[in-house]
Amino acid sequence: MRIIKNIFQSSRSHSPEDGIFFDKLTSILGFKPNNLEHYKKAFTHRSMNKTDENGHAINYERLEFLGDAMLGSVIAAHLFSKVPTGDEGYLTKMRSKIVSREHLNELGKDFNLIQFVESKVSFQHFGENIHGNIFEAFIGAIYLDKGYSFCEKFIHKKIIKPYVDIDRLEGKVISYKSLLIEWCQKEKKQFHYEIYDDNGTGNLKHFGVKLHIDNKIVAKARATSKKKAEEIASKRAYFVFQSQIDTK
Repeated sequence: MRIIKNIFQSSRSHSPEDGIFFDKLTSILGFKPNNLEHYKKAFTHRSMNKTDENGHAINYERLEFLGDAMLGSVIAAHLFSKVPTGDEGYLTKMRSKIVSREHLNELGKDFNLIQFVESKVSFQHFGENIHGNIFEAFIGAIYLDKGYSFCEKFIHKKIIKPYVDIDRLEGKVISYKSLLIEWCQKEKKQFHYEIYDDNGTGNLKHFGVKLHIDNKIVAKARATSKKKAEEIASKRAYFVFQSQIDTK
């Protein structure tokens, strides 16, 4: 009786919107999802303030954690297999490049996952990381819906095969700030980041950064966080000193 009741309730809860969502998901996934609720949760922003019958929050944040772990494990296994000469440091560095926030944001955009996000916050106020966050949650939803083996196959087919080029990634810079700091320390150059301005309130707040090297301002940048502004300034400084840095 319970099984019949669940089937009946499931058929009653199906809506035209679910049908459209199902078709779009199937097109992206390359297979038919079993449980749409996992995917709905993956695209629910915390601003919706949704909870389940037990009072637990319904949003993508826990799925984001799960998806991050899945990506990390599958990609680690792939690198371990494909680069038998790579030591622990090399493998860790390469995995970091593949699952970097920048790369995950690109994947989220390529899959156009933002179209599914349910939020009370205007999309204009989302930062770039929303794309990577929901991509990780999406992977987490696939794991819950289909299990580890199926999720692993999806990551290989849809992510590793089309996006992971080991030769190209070997030359990819993960963090210009880390690269620049390492170079300054090696060359015994003095450096510091100065937060010099911010304006606006709430979601529109910006920070300005000046990067000083040997008591000279070599780059400036503005962004919605201090971390982003420092990274942008570092990238600009890198291109100023590129010929010196790349020969070291």
